[in-house]
Amino acid sequence: MSRPCEPLLSVEGLTIKFHTGAGTTTAIDDLSFEVRRGEVVCLVGESGSGKSVTGLSILRLIDPPGDVAGRVLFAGRDLLTESEADMTAVRGRDISMIFQEPMTALNPAMRVGDQIVEVLRIHEQVTPENAMARAIALLDRVGIQDAAVRARAYPHELSGGMRQRVMIAIACAAKPKLIIADEPTTALDVTVQAQVLDLLFDMQAELGSAMLFITHDLGVVAEIADHVVVMYRGRIVEQGPVEQILRAPRHAYTEALVASAPDVDAPRVPGRRFPTIDVTESADGDLPVIRSVRPEPVTRRAAEPAPAGETVPLVEIDKLHREFILRYSWAGRPTDVVRAVRGVDLAIWPGSTVALVGESGSGKSTLGRCVAHLDTPTAGSIRFDGRNVSALDGAQLKRFRRDVQTIFQDPYASLNPRRRIGQSISDGLAIHGLMSATERRDFVADLLRRVGLRPEFVDRYPHEFSGGQRQRIAIARALALSPRFVIADEAVSALDMSVRAQVLNLLADLQEEFGLTFLFISHDLSTVRQFSDRIAIMRRGEIVEEGETEEIFEDPKHEYTRALLKAVPRIKPGRNAYRGKGRKPSSATMNE
Repeated sequence: MSRPCEPLLSVEGLTIKFHTGAGTTTAIDDLSFEVRRGEVVCLVGESGSGKSVTGLSILRLIDPPGDVAGRVLFAGRDLLTESEADMTAVRGRDISMIFQEPMTALNPAMRVGDQIVEVLRIHEQVTPENAMARAIALLDRVGIQDAAVRARAYPHELSGGMRQRVMIAIACAAKPKLIIADEPTTALDVTVQAQVLDLLFDMQAELGSAMLFITHDLGVVAEIADHVVVMYRGRIVEQGPVEQILRAPRHAYTEALVASAPDVDAPRVPGRRFPTIDVTESADGDLPVIRSVRPEPVTRRAAEPAPAGETVPLVEIDKLHREFILRYSWAGRPTDVVRAVRGVDLAIWPGSTVALVGESGSGKSTLGRCVAHLDTPTAGSIRFDGRNVSALDGAQLKRFRRDVQTIFQDPYASLNPRRRIGQSISDGLAIHGLMSATERRDFVADLLRRVGLRPEFVDRYPHEFSGGQRQRIAIARALALSPRFVIADEAVSALDMSVRAQVLNLLADLQEEFGLTFLFISHDLSTVRQFSDRIAIMRRGEIVEEGETEEIFEDPKHEYTRALLKAVPRIKPGRNAYRGKGRKPSSATMNE
């Protein structure tokens, strides 16, 4: 595809440095690219590559000690030389930004309708009444039902998908010429992601806007991009049309990124490992040597499920219910009940991996917490190794706590920020009276080596690590007590593709070494296909379909399963499913 002639945005030689007491860090180094009218340019790279900083710098949102140099030309004006008053007029009216996490970007103390009104009144001469009428119309336009009622809601009263729709309404309120979207779908389920992308491109078509879309999801890139800019450590390593970048990447880093992305259409091969990225640092300070590494398949040590009865399940879930009562009447009767888990039956066999798949709110995490004895079921039973979990107490319960461990979705939130990671990992050993203090320290150092971290990290705090490293720490903590069963609750959902591949390979290797059994809770079907033996599809608290992995992917029986599979972005160059095709995926039938 040939690019239109006239650039709307030209970034030339952008360099961003942060000066601190510890020295100067160069976040962006001599960056240059263009975004043309009506075009979608994807800024691609892993966490820490400088994508978000680049987006913020365009709107002059880099605060001291940040030092920005170069030129950012928007419609011929250098935004880096504009006055703050002029930039206030540009922000929202000419260029708008959709942030990655709407819950932190939206004002928690303002109703969502008032936040749209604020944008309209800053940039237009409009009465409060007319502004509110337009705000309600915008909320309706972005697919929020009962818009007049929702306009009076606060951000915390809306779901994640609805908050993202509010952010899109705010971004489009003043009809900007350029929309900067910073990872707007990263934490969303595939069906909600499809809805948000549909909406975003409908709004872009109506406004005739250009878009700078920041992401690390190459499936999304294949579906939306005209032009792709690949970043690594603050530099551009490659840029070009989406077809060229994904079909015939010229740089080893781009090639490694594409190779490490899981393919939902690829049949599962037991023992297969995910491709990873190997980085060899350069001695002269130039870009390091990067290559894609495809680990050799391994022979499964873990036992496959035995439905014929040759063995018994390690975990048996029978007619499990979990209800939450939100309100009672004046007479003490429940009036508002959320049925998070409804009559679930599930068996998990020793040495196998069962994936629990579904959208947010489907009850996956609640079920996992019940299995881990971190929550109490309303009805039904859970048996672990033949024993009823709810009946365990004393020494039996303490032993259960050793045998069953959980890897949580957000390792930073689950690690104590005031405790060194060595202490966090060894806490369980101390509680169970295992080993002396010296032995525990040596054991933790060895465990860190096993998960790919250096043993001297024991004295560091959680904030001193990257997201991928923190997830490895969480895995080390879960494995410290030599568990038999591990519940991985969205353990890789927020990680970059290459880091995700490393963590998944690590979990698979540890399963082979220790014979672990996994309940793998996820909404990422691309990952699930390669990692799990069996899949249970969960919707609104119920398991609607269950079976062998390939059986589910090749011949899904339930309409909901088919809708989930259809909504997964595919890395198929040139597909451009959203670009002027009027695509309306199956997600359109799924109301929030």
